[in-house]
Amino acid sequence: MSIAFLLGQPFAQHALLAAALVAVTCGLIGPFVVTRGMAFAVHGTAELAFTGAAAGLLIADNPVAGALIGSLVVAALIATLGARPRERDSAIGAILAFGMGIGILLLGYYQGFATAATNILFGNIFGVSGSQLLILVIIGLIVVAAMATWYRPLLFASIDPEAAEARGVPVRRLGLMFLLVLALTVTGAAQVVGTLLVLSLAITPAAAAQRLTARPLAVAALSVIFALIAADGGLLASFAASDVKASVFITSISFGVYLVARLAGPLIRDRSRREDRHAHPDGKAYPPYAPGLPGASAAITTPPRDGKQRAPARRTPSGLGWPDGPIAGMGTLAPANRDLRPSRSQEVTGLVPFEDEART
Repeated sequence: MSIAFLLGQPFAQHALLAAALVAVTCGLIGPFVVTRGMAFAVHGTAELAFTGAAAGLLIADNPVAGALIGSLVVAALIATLGARPRERDSAIGAILAFGMGIGILLLGYYQGFATAATNILFGNIFGVSGSQLLILVIIGLIVVAAMATWYRPLLFASIDPEAAEARGVPVRRLGLMFLLVLALTVTGAAQVVGTLLVLSLAITPAAAAQRLTARPLAVAALSVIFALIAADGGLLASFAASDVKASVFITSISFGVYLVARLAGPLIRDRSRREDRHAHPDGKAYPPYAPGLPGASAAITTPPRDGKQRAPARRTPSGLGWPDGPIAGMGTLAPANRDLRPSRSQEVTGLVPFEDEART
């Protein structure tokens, strides 16, 4: 059968649409997962969604609903027992071991077809029904709405949680919200690639995107694009090779994109640094304040009022300042021999004012 013929079939159209929905949701949360160092949380949530799916399969013959409930319960447990970052991995490990044991026990009581159980682990994208597709649409809308509403404070809390908490950002509440959104996303992704391979869509595209750019919005866009290429590209490849499961192609394409990004990333960053350098009237070259990040702009060459020669002023994420002296209304900045680079949270979010500006 040709690919054109398969694309005209309802099951193939449902599969492509389901893969696209999962790719968008995974692409949106992936950068936050990587930034917050929560890859193990994704793995743990996916594995324990298997326990919920086994329970749903045994009780109501509905593994998707069981996986959804199970992943939400696990997210709440991780947020409660692993509230401190240094305790998170150990809490996930303990929950994971217990949950997998319960899942194996539940599967032992299941008397139905074995394929229903293996689909939980490895996915069955071509078996997505209309009701399951509706669930994926609802999950996608919830994830998009949550990211759009809490994007900026969640980004701040992910990059610099101590500074965010000091500025009044509800870090713990945002952490719980993110875990719940993550649980929803993992449940959807498990239908495409299975609980064992969820990392290929929730982690790998975002990791590849962060190799190519440091701009948060660009990372999110690239992450979604890479996830779409892997998900729908893997499905199309499986149409051509029907004896190979789609999840194999999805994970392979995702990993291939990551390898290309690893190789191309240093070249792109070096080129960006060369293009971002600015020529000063005295013939010297000065780097921009924050190369390649929001807030960077050309050096400002207006001389200081006292006539002394100083390095050019540069626009910072929160204003304008001379590297080694005061400027009217902006406070006294650090001396020239200090490292004036902003913190990661200042570069990306602009929410934290320059060190000495806050005292003005």
